Amino acid sequence: MAVPKKRTSKTKKNTRKANWKKKTKIQANKGLSLAKSILKEKTTSFIYNN
Repeated sequence: MAVPKKRTSKTKKNTRKANWKKKTKIQANKGLSLAKSILKEKTTSFIYNN
């Protein structure tokens, strides 16, 4: 017989959501930084053809 799962507390849910948002913010900042460096053509981390 199926048994319903216990409900996740609000604090756990909010903590997980905050961690997820923090990770996405870091990745967005890295992407923006990389785009800025490419536009300024002052990048040293990789080589690309013009």
